[in-house]
Amino acid sequence: MVPTDFKALIQRFYQLQSERVETYQLFEEGHEAYLRTGPHYDFDHYRQLVHEITQAFCGISKEVLEIKGRLHHEFDRPDLSEHIEKLQSKEKQKLELTAKLQLARQRAQDHPEDEGCQEKIQEIKQE
Repeated sequence: MVPTDFKALIQRFYQLQSERVETYQLFEEGHEAYLRTGPHYDFDHYRQLVHEITQAFCGISKEVLEIKGRLHHEFDRPDLSEHIEKLQSKEKQKLELTAKLQLARQRAQDHPEDEGCQEKIQEIKQE
């Protein structure tokens, strides 16, 4: 459902951002559950989670981009459209960092004697 008035469009945008937060929480909880299955990880279950999370993020992004376009063209608000574009870029970076961090956490769990793994986790958190 794409709202037709400006206020409803902005409200929908905020709802989508809330959905992103919830999706990240599910992703993190799922990764923690996956790590608990080590050292013989349940990769099939985790792969399914990643697939579902990816679909959720794609759906959210698609709708956010529709809102971005409407703000620019229908409501003559290129300023808001530009902010959403920057936000989308930051969300992409966040997702990439989240994936890197999850891989680093697994590596650290698999190699507890390697202090470099913990250092890598801290580096990623600083990015």
